[in-house]
Amino acid sequence: MSLLSSARRIVVKVGSSLVTNEGRGVDAEAIANWSRQLAALANDGRELVMVSSGAIAEGMKRLGWTTRPKELHELQAAAAVGQMGLAHMYESQLRAHGLASAQVLLTHADLADRERYLNARSTLLTLLAHRVLPVINENDTVVNDEIKFGDNDTLGALVANLVEADALVILTDQRGLYSADPRKDPAARFIDNAEAGNPELERMAGGAGSSIGRGGMITKILAAKRAAGSGAGTVIAWGREPDVLVRLARGEAIGTALHAATPKLQARKQWMVDHLQMRGAVTVDAGAVVKLRGEGKSLLPIGVTEVQGDFHRGDVIAVLAPDGTELARGLANYSGAESRLIARKPSSEFEGLLGYAAEPELIHRDNLVLR
Repeated sequence: MSLLSSARRIVVKVGSSLVTNEGRGVDAEAIANWSRQLAALANDGRELVMVSSGAIAEGMKRLGWTTRPKELHELQAAAAVGQMGLAHMYESQLRAHGLASAQVLLTHADLADRERYLNARSTLLTLLAHRVLPVINENDTVVNDEIKFGDNDTLGALVANLVEADALVILTDQRGLYSADPRKDPAARFIDNAEAGNPELERMAGGAGSSIGRGGMITKILAAKRAAGSGAGTVIAWGREPDVLVRLARGEAIGTALHAATPKLQARKQWMVDHLQMRGAVTVDAGAVVKLRGEGKSLLPIGVTEVQGDFHRGDVIAVLAPDGTELARGLANYSGAESRLIARKPSSEFEGLLGYAAEPELIHRDNLVLR
């Protein structure tokens, strides 16, 4: 049974060699093929995010460069040129199959900063809610070594964590993971199933990337380990396998499946439970206690009677019952100062009080764990 058979939100990452046909420019036929498969999954009710390499390789082709440059400014120039063709190809092919798309460029700094992380998350979730497929790439035109992801396998895993995906699919030019390099060791064994994060996998992976892309199997193993931290399993498969995404979604076992040891919801809630120091707390009324504990609802500001602490949006805060006992904890959608302004207020008044209107909940039920 494939990891994708029950996955509702899926991140798909494709490498440079596949997108650009080993560096010979954007492969329209390949992108059309994946777009057709993505449309089939979307029509089945799946939410999809594409993480695509290929901008630098396409820019190299357009600039007439035959070898990947080493100078940062040349890499950035190639990315700027190539991103135009890459984005246009995805937009046109996805539209031909009935899918709206959006381009999102990220750097490591975007995900390291709390506010930018939450803004990126909100943008991606809004796009998914409107049935728009985000196509994500690293913003190579402005990136430097200090804020670079290093490879798009890592970016794919971070995006899987960002949107709380059920599964990450890494499409590559290899069938999957072997116990050794099959080109050198005829006794190499294919690994069809394993647990992400197993140290033995990193020993097996080893190796460097191609002249077009970066990384190798080791970056994919490490990406799977990172994705597993939020409960997402990973499939590493050959990108030119016929109907690979459709068949995986139907439950067919293709490539190497790396399972997360902890289910997605449990991993997220355990992370919140394990927070030893809360950034702040809110006290709620008896009605909110019933909504949270008895009905499994989100926490609305109208049920908040007191706000403690100077916390920021995205911090883990405690939810206290009227008697002061901890009822729950979760991720705050508003800062402490903002929470004080909207406490005991309906969402219709948020814009007048804050100057903007974001989420109606102070803590969404998906980001809240009862104690």
